[in-house]
Amino acid sequence: MGYFPFYMKMDGLKVLVVGGGAIGAEKLEKLLCFTEEITVIAPNVSSESAQMIAAYGLVLHQRAYEKTDIAGFDIVIVATDDVALHQAIFEESRGSRTLVNSVDNTAYCDFIFPSLVQKGELSVAFSTGGISPAFSKQIRAYFEKKIPDSVGDFLQQMKALRHQIPKGKERMRYFETLVEAYFKKNFN
Repeated sequence: MGYFPFYMKMDGLKVLVVGGGAIGAEKLEKLLCFTEEITVIAPNVSSESAQMIAAYGLVLHQRAYEKTDIAGFDIVIVATDDVALHQAIFEESRGSRTLVNSVDNTAYCDFIFPSLVQKGELSVAFSTGGISPAFSKQIRAYFEKKIPDSVGDFLQQMKALRHQIPKGKERMRYFETLVEAYFKKNFN
């Protein structure tokens, strides 16, 4: 069975990233767009990870993972090349409400990271369910070029109008007209 795509508000969720190398840095970069409630556990930390940890005031425990480290975390990302550690953390999480992502090990994942296009408040995700991250990356790059940078400003204008115009059918029709005009101007 495949993965169900959904968007999750991460306010108040505690995230643990196990691993501080290049892959850990990649996951940190994606996560920091949505939360700064992140703790990193890694014996070694790349310069890129160290820069993000310092810049965002993240918690760092520079040591190896220890059993029970996942206690109190809502989401755990295992970004190491130690498959046995991926399995151990995943198994430890069973019976709890902790969701686990094991990079490159879908057998030990409750969820996967999609390839993401983000422009302002617009987020578009692409996934092959872990079958081919390379394909997801290419299709993301294709659509990233197609989506105009102005979409962020347009969505901010729509957000402001939502607070100014009362709900109802007239507002819905007006918004549809604005969106259609935006698409005609920007997606030819």
